[in-house]
Amino acid sequence: MQDETMSAWRWTGTGRPLDLQEIPVPEPGDDEVLIKVRAAGMCHSDVGEIDEPSWAATITRNPITLGHEIAGEVAAVGNEVADWRPGHRVGVHPLGRTVPGYSRDGGYAAYTIAPAGDLVAVPDDLSHELAAVGTDAGMTSYHAVAGVAGVRAGMRVGIIGLGGLGQLGAQLAVHLGAEVYAAEVSAEARALAASWGLAGTVGSADDLRGLRLDAVVDFVGAGTTTEAAVHAIRVGGDVVMVGLGAEHTTLTTADVIHQKARIHGSSGGTREDIEAVYQLLASGTLQPALESISFDEIPSGIDRLRAGTVRGRLVVRMAP
Repeated sequence: MQDETMSAWRWTGTGRPLDLQEIPVPEPGDDEVLIKVRAAGMCHSDVGEIDEPSWAATITRNPITLGHEIAGEVAAVGNEVADWRPGHRVGVHPLGRTVPGYSRDGGYAAYTIAPAGDLVAVPDDLSHELAAVGTDAGMTSYHAVAGVAGVRAGMRVGIIGLGGLGQLGAQLAVHLGAEVYAAEVSAEARALAASWGLAGTVGSADDLRGLRLDAVVDFVGAGTTTEAAVHAIRVGGDVVMVGLGAEHTTLTTADVIHQKARIHGSSGGTREDIEAVYQLLASGTLQPALESISFDEIPSGIDRLRAGTVRGRLVVRMAP
């Protein structure tokens, strides 16, 4: 690949649109792999990186290629890599040794580099698009629901938000045997959830109040949603905060105390979480709503994420 170049959508500073640049195809280091990107999921955190000054502190390079939900094929390996070889289908753990789109170049390009230890094998019958979504959206939802909330058979669970993460969280909670109630403002999203086996769907998090649920996972985090979750749990129940819709929440101290609410924050997950999600995606247990777009449509995808008009998950399908 030496001396070859490729197009990449790059962050160049807060408040600036992504810049399409021609950059060299990277060479893997001794313990790294070069990945031919086949699909890259789009995440609302891309909007945060572009729009919010506070996010700049988490970005260690300028310019940098965005895109942290990456799936593709190994194209070349470093001298010390023994477990992977060209042609292997892989996803990339986005919170591994380095973080794509933040501390190294991400997947909005034809090729990207990843440490060999951050790779996850993609099952043969799983599409690259689903594999990309499983790396972050799937991992984060799985970790929050199965790990932090500890959802299991017989529990009564609330899910706030049925967007890119919440749809996976709701389907997973049903699969784990819980009685699941979901709150979602979009009638379109509620209609999409009609076949998931939910015990009930409502149009507002406030409508979950008084259900005495064992746990509520808030995938929205719009300030008032977490307060509604505290009123939706039984005494001693759990509230898991995942969404970053607002910087502050409207929790009332007395409500938290009298409910004996156990409030947890959940972010990201592990390689093992991704492996578990891949099996659930490959079996059809999890069926997220996806919309594929082209590499050239990445800026318009950012605009749609910013406007909140995306239902499900946007995935960039790279050209062959």
